[in-house]
Amino acid sequence: MKFAWIDLRTVPQARLESVVDAAIHTRMQGVLCDDESVLKALPPTVTAVTTAAVTEEKQLYGLDADAAWVDVHDEPSLRLACAAAVALPHTVVRFADPTKIPLEIVLAAADRSAGKLITVCADLEEAATVLDVLERGSDGVLLAPSDAGEVFALARLLEAGTSPLELTTLTVDRIEHHGLGDRVCVDTCTHFAEDEGILVGSYSTGFILCCSETHPLPYMPTRPFRVNAGALHSYVLGPENRTNYLSELGSGSTTLAVNAEGRTRPVTVGRAKLESRPLLTITARSADGTVVSLTVQDDWHVRVLGPGGKVHNVTELRQGDELLGYLATDQRHVGFPIGEFCKEH
Repeated sequence: MKFAWIDLRTVPQARLESVVDAAIHTRMQGVLCDDESVLKALPPTVTAVTTAAVTEEKQLYGLDADAAWVDVHDEPSLRLACAAAVALPHTVVRFADPTKIPLEIVLAAADRSAGKLITVCADLEEAATVLDVLERGSDGVLLAPSDAGEVFALARLLEAGTSPLELTTLTVDRIEHHGLGDRVCVDTCTHFAEDEGILVGSYSTGFILCCSETHPLPYMPTRPFRVNAGALHSYVLGPENRTNYLSELGSGSTTLAVNAEGRTRPVTVGRAKLESRPLLTITARSADGTVVSLTVQDDWHVRVLGPGGKVHNVTELRQGDELLGYLATDQRHVGFPIGEFCKEH
């Protein structure tokens, strides 16, 4: 679980009380401050930290401490940060240079250690990067906020994850072949697993798991970053139960990768590629009778996933085949879930 310490030492006095209240309200793990009166007023759920309790770099070479502060600015200080991160319960590291390579080295060195690494961050943007470095990220961040709003924003950042989805089995009703239309390939900045794709559908209440191009094809190389997702009007399910039209995705957008067991992760879109191709529509039903529709390119190399991660070429689907999908109970308004009457067909 990622956590944060709030550094109060540079917070303006006029904003100090509101920042402390925000830290308590958002359940920040720790507060760093040299004012004992502020620390004594904290509830027991928030760790009070003083600079006196954090051993400085020059005293660290014996590594006899509970917590350490290391300023990394050269090779010796980097080695010291690695040793501290391995040996001590808490290590606060501040990096002099903007590159994240030294952080990667410290994370790799301390990968199997029980201690916690806290990285000093200049702002929220750096905190978001630090929490993802080497996929593992720093255990915690230390941020000096300018106001209470930044504390709440940091809390949202720490909570930013994606919950698993309960996928359902859909049974194919029919396949209809159409003429030319526009379809979208979603090229992401990640490698998909073989049982992973994105959830796409013509209706806001039902999606089919479209497979990525991770599986071999006889006439072209695999493209494990791509999902040939569907016609441009289609909904695609993203983080926080938001949807986008495929036509809205572009470089820098975020969507949701989903595997056959329902595990999810956010992925960044590098490019959305729209081209005219022959189309077909898959109509399927859930066990409770919910109709799900998906229009995709009419070609053998476009694939969807079934239970257990079974791969189906869309042109070979037949009535009675089983697919994996996701049923949503809400209608949509500009991508937001909304409880209003709406009938799609």
